[in-house]
Amino acid sequence: MTAHSTSKVLRIAAKGDGQTEDGRFIALTAPGDDVTPDGKIIPGPHHAAPACRHFPQCGGCQLQQLDEESWRDFVTARVANAAEGQGLTPDVLEPAELSPPASRRRVTLHAEARGRSVRIGFREARSHNIVDMAECAVMGPELFAMVAPLRRLIAGFGRKRLAIDIQMTLCDQGVDCNIGGYTPEGLAETEAMIGFAQGNGLARLTLNDGYGPETHWEPEPVTVTLSGVPVGLPPGSFLQPTREGEAALVAAASEWLAGAKNAADLFAGLGTFAFALSAGGAKVLAAEAARDAHLSCKAAAGISQRQVFAMHRDLFRNPLQADELARFDAVLLDPPRAGAKEQVGRLAESAVGRICYISCNPSSWAKDAAALVAGGYRLAKLRPVGQFRWSTHVELASLFVRD
Repeated sequence: MTAHSTSKVLRIAAKGDGQTEDGRFIALTAPGDDVTPDGKIIPGPHHAAPACRHFPQCGGCQLQQLDEESWRDFVTARVANAAEGQGLTPDVLEPAELSPPASRRRVTLHAEARGRSVRIGFREARSHNIVDMAECAVMGPELFAMVAPLRRLIAGFGRKRLAIDIQMTLCDQGVDCNIGGYTPEGLAETEAMIGFAQGNGLARLTLNDGYGPETHWEPEPVTVTLSGVPVGLPPGSFLQPTREGEAALVAAASEWLAGAKNAADLFAGLGTFAFALSAGGAKVLAAEAARDAHLSCKAAAGISQRQVFAMHRDLFRNPLQADELARFDAVLLDPPRAGAKEQVGRLAESAVGRICYISCNPSSWAKDAAALVAGGYRLAKLRPVGQFRWSTHVELASLFVRD
């Protein structure tokens, strides 16, 4: 290679930069691009036109320069490379499941106001600066439709300075909106908030001034339907970010654990997987530490008469032990990003026949997976899932079998 030749981008690394033949990492490139010695990018066959005018300034997306094929390859490689890094090779690496554009059903936006001047949107990458949102290619249309009314509402306050966070989730009744860092000043602002909720048909409006969400508007109890069961949705509760991603993960769990008579759903949350497994005929223990989520799952199980038995238990401090796990022929776990080291250690000592591990962090998953394999399990199947469109954030479903 001469000093004046270009270098081709071979792949997209974990943080989203393209790696070239000569070992450089170049942002905003796609596989097949050529990069000159001075850093100029010559687009290749997989370099796509960005779907949003705010890319790449907005930190909500990192990979809009990738076409569908190269983004699918990135999602797959993130998961496969994490496994390989721990010396693991699945029997079957399944095709990646990708959520489409405009499918996100939960987002957190940020807003700043100075008088009647308002900026609202996602932050820039590695910055506190807010990109004032005029369009969004990832948010569901029902959520994006709230941006302009929110901007008008905040501008109407006329505060000298105001900084707030806005969490929105699409539930059965519509948009659930939680505004953090804001306390109404006087009756006029309080009435404006209620008028905003009514006028825009919100399912619920909660305000959080630092002491937890307080409901100001909820004409009927807010729910989210999980495998046919309406489950109460506490403010701020975890929900899979897209319906398509949830369906892909639930389908994997239901298929891989089919026929189980007694199953445990560990880190169960609202019961996303517990209700799915119970629909297949299993009796399911749903263990969860967050009290609000646990109570919602318990109440929904009682009303629906599903064979789901909710347990309030912190599995980080008090994991199920091998003798407790002996009751189950299948276990599903979906822990937070840090993984589930203690609970996985107990599973590795158990005789459970099948384990379905759902993860939103391939790196922590790989360490836990290695512990299961060291304990005698085989990594039978691995399914990459890309719910965060054009993002480096990747999820997965995996199946471990004790032969």
